Amino acid sequence: MQAINSGDTAWVLASAALVLFMTPGLAIFYGGMVRVKSALNMMMMSFAAMGITTIIWVLYGYSLAFGKSNGGLIGSLDHIGLASTLDQVTGAEGHHIPVLAFAMFQLTFAIITVALLSGAIADRAKYGSWVLFVAVWITLVYIPVAHWAFAAQNGEGGWIIDKLKALDFAGGTVVEINSGAAALALALVLGKRDGFKRDPMRPHNMPLVLLGAGMLWFGWFGFNAGSALSAGSLAATAMINTQIATAAAAMTWVAYEKKRDGKATTLGVASGAIAGAVAITPACGYLNPLGALILGLIAGVASSWAVTRKYKFGYDDSLDVVGVHGVGGILGMLAIGLIATVTANEAGANGLFNGGGTTQLTRQVIAIVAVAAFSFTATWLIATAIQKTIGFRVYRDDELTGLDTTFHAESAYDITGNSNRY
Repeated sequence: MQAINSGDTAWVLASAALVLFMTPGLAIFYGGMVRVKSALNMMMMSFAAMGITTIIWVLYGYSLAFGKSNGGLIGSLDHIGLASTLDQVTGAEGHHIPVLAFAMFQLTFAIITVALLSGAIADRAKYGSWVLFVAVWITLVYIPVAHWAFAAQNGEGGWIIDKLKALDFAGGTVVEINSGAAALALALVLGKRDGFKRDPMRPHNMPLVLLGAGMLWFGWFGFNAGSALSAGSLAATAMINTQIATAAAAMTWVAYEKKRDGKATTLGVASGAIAGAVAITPACGYLNPLGALILGLIAGVASSWAVTRKYKFGYDDSLDVVGVHGVGGILGMLAIGLIATVTANEAGANGLFNGGGTTQLTRQVIAIVAVAAFSFTATWLIATAIQKTIGFRVYRDDELTGLDTTFHAESAYDITGNSNRY
């Protein structure tokens, strides 16, 4: 075994823990955003994603995502059960980390990506069908896209990173555009909630929403800065850029909201923060701080506008996965082609406005279109197959009653006074 860099290893291990922490944060964020009758079900969907995805990752997920590439499309089965990973290292010379540290870090990305999709179908999905969907979607959609964009193998790896040479520092394609496109497909297959555009359907607990947003903001530093895979200047650049864009988007979202609706809301500031973090995800390692500020300012307004489009076009993306993650991911990927600079990262590129021409921008657009089209189509097929066989959408009576009692025989809050019987 080659010598490992203990500082880099410690940072990647800590970052993996931070990213895993994001999924309970997402559960709290989403749980507060839904109506009280389905709050626990919403949280359970995130925890199911943690369990199912971990099992798949160990059995074959990591191997297919990061094993030796087959034509740039999918990895090999060399690491089934994480075989041949013990005592192995990965990373640049002088920055070696254990393969298992990298595998754990990447597992947390897979977990939160599929968990994000639950927000598009809140209040109306069968829990058992969701569990099946998670297993199939991770296998057929997430793993191939992760290989395309993350599996760098000296020019012989995934086609997006090694052939197309599109840049994606921490998951603009793999996590954000992938989840946004898939969320749209899911929302279309399952249809609208009963009362969509008629009933208010307001978040039942805004303090939970803010707590969840804060947990996500905190964990995002591991998500982005951890993707440097070393504790150095690039990680520092990614971290400060994440803070800048997240904060800027939170402010421009509520400013736009105030102008549009006359009120700046707590839901708006939480959603804006997430929108900024999403947008900077692919670009955090390729922009300078001023570029991150520009991107964040734009992302807050663009995502705030985008989430209202579901009412115009008539699709029920319950918790705005499309408008925040899909649109934010696209903005971040385009920002690389427009304002990236090699002064931030020598391994990156200069964007159009920094003298780089349109070459990198074209690469970014191709990656966006390819991932969005593949994810939407594959997800639509998977969800349709589940709906036509075991059923994905709950019965109307169960939806009206609430999914907490229907599927879990529990409620989020004890309001009967019976909890003191022991």
